[in-house]
Amino acid sequence: MGAVLLDTVEAVRAFIARERRSGSVGFVPTMGALHAGHARLIEHARRECALVVVSIFVNPLQFDRADDLREYPRTLDADRAFCDELRVDCVFAPDVTEVYPVPPQCTVEVARLADHLCGRTRKDHFRAVATIVLKLLQIIQPQRAYFGEKDAQQLAIVRRLVSDFSVPVTVVEVPTAREADGLALSSRNRLLSADDRRLATALYSALREADRQIRIGVTDTDRIKQAALARVSIHPALRLEYLEIVDPDEMQPVATVAGPVRVAAALWVGRVRLIDNLLSIPGQAESE
Repeated sequence: MGAVLLDTVEAVRAFIARERRSGSVGFVPTMGALHAGHARLIEHARRECALVVVSIFVNPLQFDRADDLREYPRTLDADRAFCDELRVDCVFAPDVTEVYPVPPQCTVEVARLADHLCGRTRKDHFRAVATIVLKLLQIIQPQRAYFGEKDAQQLAIVRRLVSDFSVPVTVVEVPTAREADGLALSSRNRLLSADDRRLATALYSALREADRQIRIGVTDTDRIKQAALARVSIHPALRLEYLEIVDPDEMQPVATVAGPVRVAAALWVGRVRLIDNLLSIPGQAESE
């Protein structure tokens, strides 16, 4: 039997109450257009939980551009088949009016964690992300929720959200899934042209160079960033939005590397914005 597809809060709550086994519910929140990165999240949940729920909801509040929201891939039939293959128990795919029957007046403010990286140029993005994550956690009430390391700033905010609001859920971090050439898997990758797809590898190349500098003992972040930026070719289709070295917990920029840091970047490739990051530990040999 395939995954049950439900589109109302009442229905998904009733399903979970009826099917919950051993009190173990794993939840994977997504915006659809599922790929191998999502598969890794789901597989983790399937190994650890008796009941696995995947949500598919393109949250309009977290888009700062109307064209980005309009063009975001929506592939519900393929996503449901994808979930069937991975033995998901339930796909929760509500309409916008089900999630927001009226425009929300109560939202989750995110302070310091959202000051830099993506939060610098996407002013209300993380408020919207935190709001929908809290709402979905309230609806599903899982014991474990799975998030990808690729969205490191989001992950840090979700962890703080769960702590600040005493949400009874364990947040599970899953390593980034990558293509053979290193490009992080993303639903937006399918929007890249063939030429832009080749250019997109510059993002991972820059992060790898920053990581290499840190591992060999370079501590000055300006020097590290200069070396990394040299890996991004001057090309009309490429525009680097940021490349920063931050504390991995608070997401604050550091001037000197004195311990583990996260190197994070956002790169525009044509009209597509891609993000990626690496956790870098001084003196640690690079993993194979």
